[in-house]
Amino acid sequence: MRKLVIAAAVLAFAVAGATVAKDYKNIKIATEGAYAPWNFKDKAGNLVGFEVDLAKDLCARMKIKCTIVEQAWDGMIPSLTAGKYDAIMAGMSIKAKREKVISFSRNYAATLARFVVLKSSPLASFKTGLPALTLDEVEDAEKKAIAEIVAAVKGKSIGVQTTTTHEDFLRKYMGNDVDIRTYDTQENLDLDLKAGRVDAALADMSYWIPLLKKDEGKSMTMTMVGPEMTKGPFGVGVGVGIRKEDGKLRDMFSKAINEAIDDGTLRALAAKWFSFDISPKK
Repeated sequence: MRKLVIAAAVLAFAVAGATVAKDYKNIKIATEGAYAPWNFKDKAGNLVGFEVDLAKDLCARMKIKCTIVEQAWDGMIPSLTAGKYDAIMAGMSIKAKREKVISFSRNYAATLARFVVLKSSPLASFKTGLPALTLDEVEDAEKKAIAEIVAAVKGKSIGVQTTTTHEDFLRKYMGNDVDIRTYDTQENLDLDLKAGRVDAALADMSYWIPLLKKDEGKSMTMTMVGPEMTKGPFGVGVGVGIRKEDGKLRDMFSKAINEAIDDGTLRALAAKWFSFDISPKK
């Protein structure tokens, strides 16, 4: 019995020591590298974008060394929980389904979703009675606007990146009315939209606006249609994904994000990469 007690005490001490030793002085942050201007590769193959710049800023504030690594979107959360890296910064929206598996820092971006079609599409002039929908509490006017969207796209194909909040919205509100086509990357979805293989695409305005201002966006002759949409299936903004057991690291990121909001860094980075302010309010 005495040996068992001593062994238990040694184990408890070892566990406690391991917890204290986890000081997060050197971490890996995963991003997708295929969702401009949030995160993408430049001509030299380097990871760049809003989240890459922000990650560097946050790590400097936290006084830790960070290595940014590339990870395919569909393996993002499983690889985090498996310990391949310590954090996710990949345009990932905070939503209840994900919070069952991982935790999030406070949000560092507030985003709005919108449909895009080719300018030659019959949907090119589509709009609803409401210019914006907030879907955490869907009232009668918002239900009417959603019904208008469903009626307009009924029987058509809509492309969306897989396992995103945008796919969640489509499956919740129009899964029985449209052909939902999922893509591994947003770039591959754009190619099918340009080629006319899908009738419409759904993604964040923070992705669409910079794209449409570029030459390739103009050559695709695309346009945003319908209302701006937020909350509900779209979550409550974008945050840093962290393993549940790494609460200290989550709090470190949240503190650094608050500092970046307070001193205007987040607003400046948003202006640089998106040409409009997506920084959240405290």
